[in-house]
Amino acid sequence: MSIIRPQKLGIIAGPGSEYFTKKIVNHLHDLYDQRNEKMIDALSQKYSTPTDTITRYISFMEDLSYPEIPSTNSEVNLRLPNFRIDVKYTRFKNGEVKTEILSPVRGMSVYMVYDMSVHTEIQVGDTRFTPTINDHMMFLFTTVQAVMMSGAGSITLVLPTYPYARQHKKTTREGLTAALVGKILEDMGVTRIITLDIHSREIENAFSRLHLENLHASYECIGALDKVLDISSNDLVVVSPDTGAVARNKFYANALHCPLAMLYKERDYSKLSLDAKHSNIKSINLLGDVKDKHVIIADDMIATGGTLITAMRELKKKGAKTITSIVSLPFFNGSAPEDFDAANKEGVFEHIIGTNAVFQNERLLSKDWFVQADISELFAKVIMRLHHRRPISPLLDNRTFVQNLINKKQQNKNKEN
Repeated sequence: MSIIRPQKLGIIAGPGSEYFTKKIVNHLHDLYDQRNEKMIDALSQKYSTPTDTITRYISFMEDLSYPEIPSTNSEVNLRLPNFRIDVKYTRFKNGEVKTEILSPVRGMSVYMVYDMSVHTEIQVGDTRFTPTINDHMMFLFTTVQAVMMSGAGSITLVLPTYPYARQHKKTTREGLTAALVGKILEDMGVTRIITLDIHSREIENAFSRLHLENLHASYECIGALDKVLDISSNDLVVVSPDTGAVARNKFYANALHCPLAMLYKERDYSKLSLDAKHSNIKSINLLGDVKDKHVIIADDMIATGGTLITAMRELKKKGAKTITSIVSLPFFNGSAPEDFDAANKEGVFEHIIGTNAVFQNERLLSKDWFVQADISELFAKVIMRLHHRRPISPLLDNRTFVQNLINKKQQNKNKEN
């Protein structure tokens, strides 16, 4: 396996995920170009050999190992593959779907990028329709089977949103659908799933062979936060919206060197939280102090957003100066964009920072209060490291990167003073 020309790495885009996949592929090209340049410079210095000689030798060795006879083009350079695998998706009138792999994948490490939260109208062949999560599931299953039957060496699913993740624990006579999805994919031959801030790490316990890589977008989100808030301020406080989010918010509090507070919500579970105006929260208690502070709330997702808006209103009543929320998966289901827009105009909060792991249209992106954090490069780095069997722990535990960002911000602030 060559680190110079990764000919055995292929990327597939799921229906509706073409834009995010394109960003990942572009980052892959940039990452390999940067690595190749550094490697050639290092070899040139180590062996006191001109860089063009190193390039010609590497190209010669690559051509020897390439399965096809090299072209007669006299130009010698390190050419990267396209990475993209052409796929044709079909949706029939009765709802059945089919996937055809149009490019050779025999022996390749295939990575399928699929944002399964896409619930806007998409184009599949000659058909335009709005897919449900179950439509996405069938496209996923048919693609995995098509790839495996085409002789791929391995298949890794890049699923920023793990399907059915909230059905992970049994309370009544119900199925553990989160585990069921993983078992089906494992039995189909999937070797790895890469996801973002999975709702519960318990899901990983359902697998016996499949590896689950759970990424975190904290570094990218703090970078976006730095654009709208002074992250070196002494008036910051991180507030966990509930007990389940304490660990996530503790990380941000440690990274930003600020206090950690928590909201405790008393709920009436005889009612359902339908939207921001119809929540089952009876009362909220604050453990900590937010008076005259810039509040940061971190959570894994926003669905209807009712709980978060209620929490932010309570923090404003407690004297919070500003409120900014960080979410990994900004779904904004139903009327959530309009509900948050109204709350923002009331002065309830200043900004919501969400990643582009979830597809968003202009309905949300046009809002002044929404700030998008791009995490496509993070996924590209993980794919590159996994493909070459390198550890990804430095990318999972990104406290050092976050600390460097804070230190740089502090140094710039000191220079200005």
